[in-house]
Amino acid sequence: MYLRRVASAFPFSRRFFSSNSGHDLSSAIAEFNKESGPGLTHIGSRGEAQMVDVSSKESSKRVAMARAKVILGRRVFDLVSANQMAKGDVLSVAKFAGISGAKQTSNLIPLCHSICLSNVRVDLTLNPHDFSVEIEGEAATTGKTGVEMEAMTAVTVAGLTVYDMCKALSKDIQITDVRLECKTGGKSGNWSRDN
Repeated sequence: MYLRRVASAFPFSRRFFSSNSGHDLSSAIAEFNKESGPGLTHIGSRGEAQMVDVSSKESSKRVAMARAKVILGRRVFDLVSANQMAKGDVLSVAKFAGISGAKQTSNLIPLCHSICLSNVRVDLTLNPHDFSVEIEGEAATTGKTGVEMEAMTAVTVAGLTVYDMCKALSKDIQITDVRLECKTGGKSGNWSRDN
């Protein structure tokens, strides 16, 4: 809770602790990091954005799985199900786009490390109960940093691709529920949304 409040106030903090305000931003951040444990790792001692140095970390097997949903509506869902969309096979194209997205994560997210991925899996499933496409993505590596962002990027890019291929028929399509489901490996260990 405390971290969320500080993070939401950070733009104000930068103005408040500017060089001509008489307050010391580096001292404030150092104090915050001391009080809150590991601190905000992408913020340097002077409050600037920085890439985290992982050179001293141990390599380990890391896996992350994420999900997303694209709500199409009945008409578009029926056409996607029958593979009758003008742009082609929506599910296959979105699968390959998701894999490609995971591989491009560090080019899209500025402070994300470039990772040698050992595996990326993207599965798209049609759900007739709510006329949606459910997307599950998994990324794996053996390295010094996790693959949560790669898994999240995979499902997001796959969802955007479904949207792009269907948007001519409906502007009411929604990409929802983008979330990390679980991750394994690394110093922080295993985590699952279910636990």
